Amino acid sequence: MIVHQIQVGNMQNFSYIVVDEETKESIIIDPSWDLIELEMIIKENNLKIKYIVNTHHHFDHTLGNETMIESTGAPVVQHEKSELKHDITVKNGDSINFGHSSLKVLYTPGHSDDSICLIGDGKLFSGDTLFVGNCGRIDLPGGSAKKLYHSLFEILYFLDDSLIMYPGHNYGNSEVSTIGKEKMTNMIMQKRTEQQFLEMMG
Repeated sequence: MIVHQIQVGNMQNFSYIVVDEETKESIIIDPSWDLIELEMIIKENNLKIKYIVNTHHHFDHTLGNETMIESTGAPVVQHEKSELKHDITVKNGDSINFGHSSLKVLYTPGHSDDSICLIGDGKLFSGDTLFVGNCGRIDLPGGSAKKLYHSLFEILYFLDDSLIMYPGHNYGNSEVSTIGKEKMTNMIMQKRTEQQFLEMMG
């Protein structure tokens, strides 16, 4: 699968277009700003958008949903805990299929109660659960340091080190990373007890 990573807006968000190479069927992940850029990629590559997927409900990841629905006709996919308008509900372990490609849903609450990551083809789209060198904040409504600890250390920590990680924001020293690199270099991913993690997160 081919990944188009597009930095958008003034909050250093990443939107993604993920393409099944054989069929050109694709998904959009987290459309918010600079939608003309996304539409240009879709048009230039003759892509057929099957789904619009949001990693969580925060406005900077969903702002472009309505415009992209109008532009592509694709339904919106969100986790079952999301209270925003969407067409298709997913839960942990579900698959999002497009063309001959598939991304599996990992439910990773903590930054928000409806946060998901998507994994497949050696790639992890980590939303705002994990960034390059950091993690998502936990001080917004629905945020929980305790839940984030379990998402990081019971789910993401055990994923294959070679997975290429595509985060929800460009907050680190590189636009992509690997799970293995984050386990070595990301202060957040250093093994500690839940209590130590809660104290560190304030």
